[in-house]
Amino acid sequence: MLFYITDDDEAVRSMLSQIIEDEDLGEVAGEAEDGSLLNGPMLLLKNIDILLIDLLMPVQDGIETIRQIKPAFKGKTIMISQVESKELIGEAYSLGIEYYITKPINRIEVITVIRKVIERIRLERSIQDIQKSLHNVLSFDQVKERHDLPHNKKNIRTSGQFLLSELGIAGENGSKDLLDILDYLVQYEQEHMLEKGFPPLKEIFLNLAKRKLGATQTEQELKKEIKASEQRVRRAIYQSLNHLASLGLTDFSNLKFESYASKFFDFTSVRKKMTDLKHDSKPTSSPTRINTKKFIQVLYFEAKLLYSEPN
Repeated sequence: MLFYITDDDEAVRSMLSQIIEDEDLGEVAGEAEDGSLLNGPMLLLKNIDILLIDLLMPVQDGIETIRQIKPAFKGKTIMISQVESKELIGEAYSLGIEYYITKPINRIEVITVIRKVIERIRLERSIQDIQKSLHNVLSFDQVKERHDLPHNKKNIRTSGQFLLSELGIAGENGSKDLLDILDYLVQYEQEHMLEKGFPPLKEIFLNLAKRKLGATQTEQELKKEIKASEQRVRRAIYQSLNHLASLGLTDFSNLKFESYASKFFDFTSVRKKMTDLKHDSKPTSSPTRINTKKFIQVLYFEAKLLYSEPN
């Protein structure tokens, strides 16, 4: 693994480099003392796998740096800082960082976090390698003989069912609606290549209702089904948030919590739900906000990652 360390404290950079080398975690391919010295193409050119970056730096902080390099840099990011502001940490997670290490540097924490990130990288690469191998085994003619939509349906529903199980909602009423949404999005992407962006939620639920009720539905029946479907999906998503928050509350290093919580939900929502569960708060007081569209988008792209679609 190739690492790049950005921190205005030379002692911290030296300590991190020493830990990486001593534990044979990889090689430090570069260092910088400020975020203003980083750019996405440079990290891409150096084939950086993991970026360790300080939150607060003199010229350009870590959050602004991550925001700027994000379009080009596809590696993993670990943020380091002594700041414990929930707002700043939440913003960092929303930008896609993998972990947050607090200062002063703790050797065991650094080693544990880096090994978890390396494990995640290797897992993602293994999945990609398996997908490539499967594609190579199937000849072009064999792929073309299959009817595209049923094949896509099988793949997307299988991976979707696995993810819903991981998220603790495979048995919820809204799980079928979510799988039907995945089917619709597969067809939508085939027809539009997402060139217009992700379809609005209103359009998604409208098409789901039309498919379920058929051509003879009345406008009143359509509105009723759309509302019912939206409610089922929201209840399922809320139950998933509750499930993941419970896992995180029991064990913050739980693999499912680490893998899914910050992807499917806003970090602040997860933390609020964990706090509510910890203090046994009643759900009637300031309910946790749920971003339905984000959840559906992540579910779709994660499902595609597990089972790639034929070209």
